Amino acid sequence: DRKNHTMRKIIDVLLMVLAITSCSTIDCPLNNTVTTSYKLKGDVAKLQDTLTITTPRTTSGDTVLLNKAIGIDSFLLPMSYAQTEDILYFKMTTQQNKSFIDTLRITKEDQPHFESVDCPPAVFHQIKRVDYTKHTIDSVVIHHENVNYDATKAHFYIYFKSYLH
Repeated sequence: DRKNHTMRKIIDVLLMVLAITSCSTIDCPLNNTVTTSYKLKGDVAKLQDTLTITTPRTTSGDTVLLNKAIGIDSFLLPMSYAQTEDILYFKMTTQQNKSFIDTLRITKEDQPHFESVDCPPAVFHQIKRVDYTKHTIDSVVIHHENVNYDATKAHFYIYFKSYLH
């Protein structure tokens, strides 16, 4: 009888722990990744050249965000959480092995986002402006300024110059 009583207490404790842990994550979104979506438009709506995108680190060197992409028409990139401006280097290498580098400067406002005390915090962003060089890029258009969990909407439309091909 004492053995049954101990087993029952263990089962009760396990059920309580299970109930507590299952309730703590119910309000958290399943897709909790905040990324920026880029869509290629115009004559070069699909890359035939090779694109590598890097961003400078605050300590030293650069971080590769997209490595030698080819044949793509869109991509996702993260945004920083602690800076009002993100800098991206777009290195385009043509099929003739000529390389060009464009710089994108994205000015944004960070917005802390909390679902519930049980969920990890996220940072949403509101894109304010974009400046860029024009070696291979013809233009960049802000299509959706609010960056949140929804990466299905393109935030930027990028138009590359067609003479590269």
